[in-house]
Amino acid sequence: MMPTQFKSPTVSQLSSVTRAVLVAIAMFLAASAVSAAPLRWGADAEGGAPYIFKDPKDPNRNIGFEVDLAEALARAIGEGIEFKQYEYKSLFLGLDRGDIDFAMNGLELTPDRADRFRLSVPYYFYALQLVARRGDGHIVSLDECKKANCTVGTLEETAAQRLLTRRQIKTKLYDGQVEPYQDCALQRIDAVLLDLPIAIYYAAQNPKLAFVGEPFDRGQYVIAFRKDREELAARFDAALGQLARDGDLRRIYEKWKMWNDDQVLGAAPSPAVSAAMPPSLSSSPAAAPAPTSVASSGDVTTDSAQQWTWRRTLPLLLDGAVVTVGLSVASMTLAVILGLLVAVARLYGPGPVRLIALGYVEFFRGIPVLLLLYFLYYGLPAIAETYHLGTALRLSPVQAAVLGFGLNYAAFEAEIYRAGVLSVPSGQWEAAEALGMSRSLAFRRIILPQAIRTVLPPMTNDFVALFKDTSLVSIIAVVELSKQYQILSKSSMRYLELGLLTAAIYLCMSMPLAALARRLEQRWSRGA
Repeated sequence: MMPTQFKSPTVSQLSSVTRAVLVAIAMFLAASAVSAAPLRWGADAEGGAPYIFKDPKDPNRNIGFEVDLAEALARAIGEGIEFKQYEYKSLFLGLDRGDIDFAMNGLELTPDRADRFRLSVPYYFYALQLVARRGDGHIVSLDECKKANCTVGTLEETAAQRLLTRRQIKTKLYDGQVEPYQDCALQRIDAVLLDLPIAIYYAAQNPKLAFVGEPFDRGQYVIAFRKDREELAARFDAALGQLARDGDLRRIYEKWKMWNDDQVLGAAPSPAVSAAMPPSLSSSPAAAPAPTSVASSGDVTTDSAQQWTWRRTLPLLLDGAVVTVGLSVASMTLAVILGLLVAVARLYGPGPVRLIALGYVEFFRGIPVLLLLYFLYYGLPAIAETYHLGTALRLSPVQAAVLGFGLNYAAFEAEIYRAGVLSVPSGQWEAAEALGMSRSLAFRRIILPQAIRTVLPPMTNDFVALFKDTSLVSIIAVVELSKQYQILSKSSMRYLELGLLTAAIYLCMSMPLAALARRLEQRWSRGA
């Protein structure tokens, strides 16, 4: 028999909650809309010194030689420039998509980039520097590394990686420029090959590491624009030339201990119109300065570690936590609503509808959410451009994140709902039918409320998992809690302290949710 005093939530109560949450989602998405700046400069503050990193005295500020250069360029062209956080590996995708007007983040001049984008005149001439553990005498050159089958660390998608691949040297790739030097000092790899400015700031001050030989394989940093931004790129070319003639570039580079005799910028030809690649792309040695003449940069990493405090970092981490909570709540609400519809379609829909619902579950449950985010954010605009659909398929970063997680988690929620509905005894259906209820009314008032009580624990687990999965959205230019931790830890070198604080924030977000779920579960089961 059907229980006479059933106290599970009614459908009307659930509908009211759903409407309230949907309104909150709409407000969150509206608040997340970012007004476009006059000129949007794309770079990754996680990259570190000396390019762009957080000011240890004020973590809300970015500092670095490229920050100073951007300010000088803004004055020279008479137009505002606003920094936009963008993951380094996605900078060129962001250019294609139109999220940023230009990318400047230690981007090296390469033939493929010159073919795809309009590149500025070079604004800095760099060289590669090999670093090994101090006293490790068997590493004296790249050739010796190859003979000894050494493992050399470097960054992805850099000139150093291409050189190591070309010479068939065993390579370990990293996302950040701090980690390879740490691994080398800890004897996890044998050497590190990166640009000289990076080596100056992260290796020269480390007593466990030493420069091996002279810098070599000269190259150029350039600013990247879309091909259709020729007029803007030409203005930047002229501004760089003016800054070089006025001595502003030299003052910036001397401030960051990066000036040397190679920095003759004003007369460099634009790679966009150069018929042949410059000699900097060859493997011939360059007349770069000796490490001892430029390594006295002042230990920026040590200074940062000493000056960072909880009071300065906690507000930024909490800002990231707010974004994480907003994304999680919005995405989970979409997943729950869509998952319920898919579950009902699988259980009670006609044959073709059940087949479609099954296909949805298998498809979205079987693909990585990272791939889905890439497709929604970068793939849809490309499709719209191909078929001349305008901005119809162009999603904001937050919209793409909510839709991606919602679609993905809905597949799991659908199976949870389906299991919950099937767990309700068939006698409940028979009792409802005896009372004259239709099947749809019985489902809404009898079956679904009992199923919700059953599926609450696994839904809570999924919600907690979603909190952690939001760390993936940094690839589409959303700075949530995990990305904020990565930026702050690499600027301050306080991996342990900030890691523990970030973990505590995650626990503070997830534990109340679990407690609420347990309380609701107990409350709704009293009348069962």
